[in-house]
Amino acid sequence: MDYGECFGKGEFFNPILAMGTQVSCLLVISHFFQLLLKPFGQPAPLAQILSGFVLGPSCLSHIDSVKTFFFYNSTEYYETMVLYARMMIMFLIGLETDIPYLRRNLYVASVIAGGSCLICTLFALAATTFIYEEIGAHGSAFMMALTLAVILSNTASPFVVRLAHDLKFASTDLGRLAISCSLLGDGYAAFLLIVMSRNKRNDAFSTCFFLGILYFVIVIAVVFVNRYVANWLNRRNRNQKYLKNTELFIIGCFLIGAMFPRGGKTGRTLLTKLTYTVHNFVLPIYFGYSGFKADVAFMSNLRGFAIVAILILLSIGGKVTGILAACFHLKIPLNQGVLLAFLMNLKGHVDLLALTIVLEDKVMSSQLFYNLMVAAVVVNSLIWGPIIASVVKSESDIFGYMHVAFEFQSPESELKLLACVHNPRPFATMIGLVATFTSENIAITPYLMHLIELPEKTKTNLLYHQKEEDELSDDDDYGGNDEVEINEAVDIFAFETGVNIYQSKVVAPFATMYSDICEFAEDSRTSFIILPFHKHQRIDGKLESGKEGIRITNQKVLRFAKCSVAILVDRGLTAGASLASNSGSLQHVAMLFFGGPDDREALGLSKRLGMHHHVNLTVIRFLHASQKLENIGIDVAYQDKDVLMAISNGEPENDMDNKAMSDFFNRYVASGQVGYVEKHVENGGETAIALRDMADMYSMFVVGKGAGCNSLTTGLSDWEECPELGKVGDYLASSDFDLSGSVLVIQQHRSSRNGDGDQ
Repeated sequence: MDYGECFGKGEFFNPILAMGTQVSCLLVISHFFQLLLKPFGQPAPLAQILSGFVLGPSCLSHIDSVKTFFFYNSTEYYETMVLYARMMIMFLIGLETDIPYLRRNLYVASVIAGGSCLICTLFALAATTFIYEEIGAHGSAFMMALTLAVILSNTASPFVVRLAHDLKFASTDLGRLAISCSLLGDGYAAFLLIVMSRNKRNDAFSTCFFLGILYFVIVIAVVFVNRYVANWLNRRNRNQKYLKNTELFIIGCFLIGAMFPRGGKTGRTLLTKLTYTVHNFVLPIYFGYSGFKADVAFMSNLRGFAIVAILILLSIGGKVTGILAACFHLKIPLNQGVLLAFLMNLKGHVDLLALTIVLEDKVMSSQLFYNLMVAAVVVNSLIWGPIIASVVKSESDIFGYMHVAFEFQSPESELKLLACVHNPRPFATMIGLVATFTSENIAITPYLMHLIELPEKTKTNLLYHQKEEDELSDDDDYGGNDEVEINEAVDIFAFETGVNIYQSKVVAPFATMYSDICEFAEDSRTSFIILPFHKHQRIDGKLESGKEGIRITNQKVLRFAKCSVAILVDRGLTAGASLASNSGSLQHVAMLFFGGPDDREALGLSKRLGMHHHVNLTVIRFLHASQKLENIGIDVAYQDKDVLMAISNGEPENDMDNKAMSDFFNRYVASGQVGYVEKHVENGGETAIALRDMADMYSMFVVGKGAGCNSLTTGLSDWEECPELGKVGDYLASSDFDLSGSVLVIQQHRSSRNGDGDQ
């Protein structure tokens, strides 16, 4: 059998072979367009739709041989594959969706999505009669109205999600809100599809109601089975990083990603296995199918072009009108409302599915209507994709990384933090520290980055089979045993606290590792980064130096990070170490305040620590002995339950310190939530004595990196080992200082640091 017979006859395997070849062509062309458009800042979905558009009847399929190859006897197979692709994509979106954010902002997202869907539905009803008469359709006008309502009101959530990630604004508040609204809009369009499919069967209301209840019960049952199976698989083989492929096959049967448990190796395996496959293979097929269905030849006459233009204008008009009205009600700024409207105007597979239902079920016999609607959907996405990309690039004040220091943050605001570990040794302390920031009423999004050194390759004349076992390595096995321990600890933490930690892994040489940390922190919009100290505690309590590369990485992150940075000196008795296990023991934390921006940042972070019900926080302010007589500091005299701040000496830095301390005192100390102590010292010697006296009283010390750059610490830096900790932090972390508690040294981000050469 020759090549022509293979594609020219109707044997069973021919359509499958043709479909495989078509998919290969689609993948190659989509990646080509992606490489071509990426320098211009265009997202991947645009390139993938464009590849299908080029291969479809609008371009290359005008050639008879190409048309025969792409459309002969394999269209149904391709549509079925796209349907399964949609299921995989939605499952992955469900796993990646920030459910806590959606839960907190459900009202806002519902109002915005509801406003856009309502106005678009009204526009669809108004335009139905005009379009019905213009194209000479035959059949149900009601079905055409429903179809137009789906086309105008739907938002392609896969398109929005990919666009947000490619343009790196998915972690912003506006990006997360847009994704949440698109999911709700997709749900409304799916509901209209159900109405359309039931309407063609003319089922009674009681039958529809019964089937609806039955489907709901099935979904709830699958959710519970999901949770049981996931927990069962998480308990099996605890000493492995991921599930086996056979175990993964079991999970593949339950495609309800949004309700799937995220904790444990089950969710971690699904994310790892699906992310690469979906992003590189499934999404190009899925988005390419949209462009593949469009035929702009039907827009060649003025009437067809006018109908497509009217639909595009009605769609954007409905989205802008509905969303701006909702944003006005919710007091959301106008420019953010317009951007939301643009994002919500992206179309996709649900629109094509509605058109297919209308055409195949013969409720409306108008091929012209089908072709014009498909062209409108695809052209709409091709128009608004680049517009959104350019708007996102220009609106840096909305989507750019804007760090707000803890000094100015409200402790009730959402906290995003990035904790970094090189090995499991400091992990218990690190995870305990994260636990101290968790609260029932305060949102927290913790990220954990496992930092793995990429060793330099050494030249050898040995063949592969001649190498020793410890010389063999695989990229996926970097940090293998350490990763198993870390994953197990993360799973236990998520189970006990209900807080999901988003994990990532960086394999890089120490010389460039800092750039990966800073870039990840910027993309995820974290408030601050927690780094492990390069020394670790021995059995005798002394600190032993680790790899010098860890210290160099810390120094570079302190210099180049665009957010606040903390270095954790782990002594094994951190305030939160026992909180992660719900021990219920009260932990004593001391915040040492000497003055300066770093200390104010540490004070701002301490507000969050003091809100934990298992943390007893004490703020210890060091003042010069002469100020005791001048009564500079806190006046403990109460008047109408207000605590008054004494007048400072007029220096701007002291004024800011006094104001910050006054606000903190009035809110937290006066209410009895936090303790407050003043220490009056003359010089660094007395400061050292005061620090030694309190060494065994607290399980953690929080201090600013720039603390004590004055006469209070004179002499502390005479034997300074680690300037990256500051004078006080270095003294607390020194081997000569007999301290049982851990130390958290915080540096506030200031733009001038990036230009400093000495850090």
